[in-house]
Order: sequence, then structure tokens, then C-alpha cells
Amino acid sequence: MTYQQIVTEDRRLVILKILQESDHYSTNEHLLRTVLHSFGHNVGRDKLRTELSWLQEQSLISVDTVSDVLIAKLTGRGIDVATGSSVVPGVKRPEPE
Repeated sequence: MTYQQIVTEDRRLVILKILQESDHYSTNEHLLRTVLHSFGHNVGRDKLRTELSWLQEQSLISVDTVSDVLIAKLTGRGIDVATGSSVVPGVKRPEPE
């Protein structure tokens, strides 16, 4: 596994964890970028949108657009992956607490 693959898998897990902790399991792309930055993932808007699209394709989140702003919402399957109950290739498995 390459360094870039490790970073990508970790970034996807962090997105799911952020949504898990958000009110109604949902937040907008601007807040996601800010929180990702605090976890060491400095991503631009295009990269974040690509990640959200990938997570949606895996049925881990749903994405709606409001005034050209993406709103991501965690799905039941996404909660399972964020908590480690399920494993999806391409998303880092969370460490035990």
C-alpha cells in the first residue's frame, strides 16, 4: 500500500467520523473542509467533492446540493463503517478505543 492510499483511506474515515458526530449526521462541505484541516487533511474543494462522490457511490453517505453547496449525510451503512462494525475497502478501519 502506498502512502497516498493510506492518506486517502484515513481521510475517508475522518469524513465519516465527522458526520457521525454532527447534528442529524449531516454537515456541509465548508464545515467538512475546516474540520478535515484540523485533522491534518488539507484538501481543496474539488478533492473533497471527489471524496464525497466516492463515499456516496459506496452507499456510505447521501449528498444533496443547496445553492451550489454540497450537504453530506451519513447513511446506516456509513455509521457501521465509521464505528468499525463493517469494513469497506478504500476506507480505513477505525482503531479500537
